[in-house]
Amino acid sequence: MLSKKIIIMINLLLLIISLGWSQSKELTGRDIMMLVDEREDGNDRRVEMEMILINKRGRKRIRQVLSYSKDYGKDSKTIMIFQKPADVKGTGFLSWEYDDDSKNDDRWLYMPALKKVRRISGASNNDYFMGSDFTYDDMGGRNPDEDTHTLLREEDLNEELCWVVESIPKEKDNIYVKKIVWVRQDVKMSVKVEYYDKLGLMKTLTIKNIRQVDGIWTAHEMCMDNEAEKHQTILKFNQISYNQDLKDNIFTVSAIEKGIMK
Repeated sequence: MLSKKIIIMINLLLLIISLGWSQSKELTGRDIMMLVDEREDGNDRRVEMEMILINKRGRKRIRQVLSYSKDYGKDSKTIMIFQKPADVKGTGFLSWEYDDDSKNDDRWLYMPALKKVRRISGASNNDYFMGSDFTYDDMGGRNPDEDTHTLLREEDLNEELCWVVESIPKEKDNIYVKKIVWVRQDVKMSVKVEYYDKLGLMKTLTIKNIRQVDGIWTAHEMCMDNEAEKHQTILKFNQISYNQDLKDNIFTVSAIEKGIMK
């Protein structure tokens, strides 16, 4: 017969297990997307990347891009300058992203051939960026509260346990009617996203080669497959560094006009 002390210990253990299970079951789709949005990614970031464009015939175009980004509280600023090849060299993109979902992000594109900065209006956010399969809106971060999130299930993807969340945009003019997002539970990162329009599956984003840089979990490759256009864009992040104490004057319209980033 079990002693009273052992019975008490067993009951405590069962209580702890049940509480943990209850907390896991109570996690909502919004909770999960907030975990993704708020995960550690440093105060600022410097990235050297390759943008590889692949058309339906398999022809590749490769671009070299330098990017800096910096957090300002819950807001952030990003600047990208195309380094190669010659036909896009000096092209600059600047984005100021606001956490307030009632405030539109500010975006600018500098085309050196025209020697002119074009402001990207809200109506252009669904346009594709520089011939890639990423829209301007895809390039930036969305406030989780711009979408309605529903936890669909838990699922193994590439031997990693994921939450699968459906995200439906609240604004009616969004190019997507919904997204299905696979979030890796151990690192709180999206590893796959399916984008749907009114006709069905439009694009699939796969995030690969996730490993730590400076103690921060970091994706080193993203692949966007455009089902509708039979086109593909691969982003390879070759050099990534965090917390570089970047200066504020990098994130200005004059900076993309002068191409001063190195």
